[in-house]
Amino acid sequence: MSDEGHDPSTPTTPPQLSDAGAPLLFRPRREPFEHGLLPIPKLIFSDGTLTLGPLRDKLIGLSSTHAGRVDAPALAEALQISPGHARLVLDALASVLPSDPLDRAGTADVYDLVLFLYIQTYKRLLPKAHKDSATVADVWPSTSAFDGFFSALSPIQLVRSNSRRSMPSQADEEAHQLSYLQKHMANMLDLLAESVEGEGDECLVLTLERFEHLGFLIQIGEKGGGEIPLREASPFFANSDPDMPAVPVPAAHVHDWVLQNIAASLEHTTEKVPVRENGPVNTSDQDVAMTDACMSHIRPQCSSSLSGTTMQSNAARSQTFVEGFSKASVVKQACDIKGHSIKVLNCHDSVIYILAPLKYATVYGCSDSTIILGAIGKAVRVEHCERVQVITAAKRICIANCRECVFFLGVNQQPLIVGDNHKLQVAPYNTFYSQLGEHMAQFGIDATVNRWNEPLVLGMVDPHDSLSHPAGVSDVQAESATCLDPAQFSNLLEATISIFFLTSFRFACAA
Repeated sequence: MSDEGHDPSTPTTPPQLSDAGAPLLFRPRREPFEHGLLPIPKLIFSDGTLTLGPLRDKLIGLSSTHAGRVDAPALAEALQISPGHARLVLDALASVLPSDPLDRAGTADVYDLVLFLYIQTYKRLLPKAHKDSATVADVWPSTSAFDGFFSALSPIQLVRSNSRRSMPSQADEEAHQLSYLQKHMANMLDLLAESVEGEGDECLVLTLERFEHLGFLIQIGEKGGGEIPLREASPFFANSDPDMPAVPVPAAHVHDWVLQNIAASLEHTTEKVPVRENGPVNTSDQDVAMTDACMSHIRPQCSSSLSGTTMQSNAARSQTFVEGFSKASVVKQACDIKGHSIKVLNCHDSVIYILAPLKYATVYGCSDSTIILGAIGKAVRVEHCERVQVITAAKRICIANCRECVFFLGVNQQPLIVGDNHKLQVAPYNTFYSQLGEHMAQFGIDATVNRWNEPLVLGMVDPHDSLSHPAGVSDVQAESATCLDPAQFSNLLEATISIFFLTSFRFACAA
């Protein structure tokens, strides 16, 4: 950004944060942490800015022909990775940006890319023992076609493989992510700042353009609900003249403001929820010193059954959950879903229809089920599932730690397979519903490109997983997916879905 009319060597002291008005709530953008982490060792820099600072400068030099943007060949050269992995990095970054980039030439902004590389140091919270392990054991037995395989494993591997775990609560995950940002914000701001003449904290300044890159990782809302653009929430740039370049501010002042608001947000949520939803946060992750806090989100129940619940969070963080169904059929259409993402969690021996256009979808901890996802515009993640059939049309999909699953895919990018997977099969997309074409067009999913049979395997060990990995597992060859035998391929016809809708409607009316 140009700084005409201002000498950057004499940054102006910004106004102090006022206590007046509605307090701000800082929330992490969950998407980079849930869908943007790649288990590629060369992307993980344990020394933070010592490596990423020079890398940023190198990327800026390589981006001269793209006006501050980096393409795959330049990224491959800078990181010394393969062109295929460089392409994967850019695709993954594009899938978790707050908005679609205007540039469609397969490039990424240098500063978005540097923040994306920085968060590859993040470690997820440990999964927890399922709160209803007896029920899960009933529908997800310990015996499996893999018993012969597991018998050859060490006792540690056997325990890990047979443990029934559930995803940490959204509240705990958001607190964990916010604490990670709190710990690493100084380094992130250093990567965004530019140097000017001065001493101490005054020699690094942030322009408005650089400051707004924080929106990749942070969302800001008011306690009364609603989301506030980053530039309007800050005391530094809120009153900037749109016709004049905003005055750069010292990065140290921005750092103090961000930390103050993160601390207040964690304290506020602790006051709102004194007792944790799923028990205490596991603090075994050494990277982040967890604050004793729990993010508070109201999930008003919109429907329920004896075997599961469908819930939605508040407007500021609207997300739909389909959770805990057993031996049931569930249908959700666009009119039933709030927000841009859905999570299907711990459903067993069930059929789940999600016939709606969404940006993100997560399927976690399910077994013996069929899950049909409508058009997913950015990313699908399927994790810790067993004997599940997933049918989806999506830009991209990541499959992690699954067993005996079949994926019927219409995907524009290579299916990504990470972690400890066994006996996976892939096949072409095999269903249709009347609004499918409209939903795909809404998010730019190309119906003429389907890379279902080009799985990309990244390895057994996920460095973002806080679980300790047994010794020697890194030397084990990761298992890819095989193509489904054509003799076993069949279409899930729209008529089947229509009949199910009609049956469900009649049942609801009778009830």
